[in-house]
Amino acid sequence: MLENLDTEKRNPKTTELDRFSIGELLQTMNEEDATIPLAIRDALREISEVVSKCLSTIENRGKVYYVGAGTSGRLAIIDAVELIPTFNAPSDLFIPIMAGGTEAAFKAVEGSEDQESLGEKEIVDRKVRKIDLIIGVTASGRTPFVRGALKKGKEIGCPTALICNVQRPEIASLADTVIKVVTGPEVLTGSTRLKAGTAQKMVLNMISTATMVKSGKVFQNLMIDVVVLNEKLRERAIKIVMESTGESAERSQSELIKSNWKAKQAILQIINDISPNEAQEALERHGGFLRRAMKEKEK
Repeated sequence: MLENLDTEKRNPKTTELDRFSIGELLQTMNEEDATIPLAIRDALREISEVVSKCLSTIENRGKVYYVGAGTSGRLAIIDAVELIPTFNAPSDLFIPIMAGGTEAAFKAVEGSEDQESLGEKEIVDRKVRKIDLIIGVTASGRTPFVRGALKKGKEIGCPTALICNVQRPEIASLADTVIKVVTGPEVLTGSTRLKAGTAQKMVLNMISTATMVKSGKVFQNLMIDVVVLNEKLRERAIKIVMESTGESAERSQSELIKSNWKAKQAILQIINDISPNEAQEALERHGGFLRRAMKEKEK
């Protein structure tokens, strides 16, 4: 029953919410939001397991599918899309599947999340394979669309995971790893776009960022695979090369131009004192890992 879900219960601190002053309302929301990182801390082991699954999937040339409906689906889209410019990740590496399709990201599509068969169909239509990974995202831990996707994934034999905000998710048996971030009753009863949604975004941030870091997309704490699309990012790329090499802005920009504005390659050109072609080949030999390519200079 809906009323038995942790996310649907009334928050005793906000039963008079409509009578709160603006200041009281915002303070209460802030206090409730402050509990989210602590709830996530309790799920770090499971989050780590999912990151490991993502890395194995990528190593085996598989794809990671996020599956969600409503707020969860929209958050999945945001996270997946941002990986492309931030880490130069292929657009088909992390793939969001939202109940109701792209249209539902902007306008609710009635009944789309309630049909298990639609979730199954998405997995079939996308030709998901055993080497792929399906991550379901649902605050209630029972959304039919997500259930269908995970169920079909299990039938195919691919690894599965679930991100939810309740202690006893109905569809837990369909996931190899279950990330339970129990955020409790919302300030506004049942509005899981609040604490539950914030928690989901934080977990997705952790999964995708950790995966990209361990995939060689980061050097130190710098976004060395950032895609330069505008003036702001051009300046960021110059700064990244400067920070990594200790070189001047002029030298950094010069090497970036030679590398077609690929910061990782420009850094290697400077550190190993090699040509753009040599740097590109070295990175290819080492699977895109800058630190590994840098060690060639030591030999």
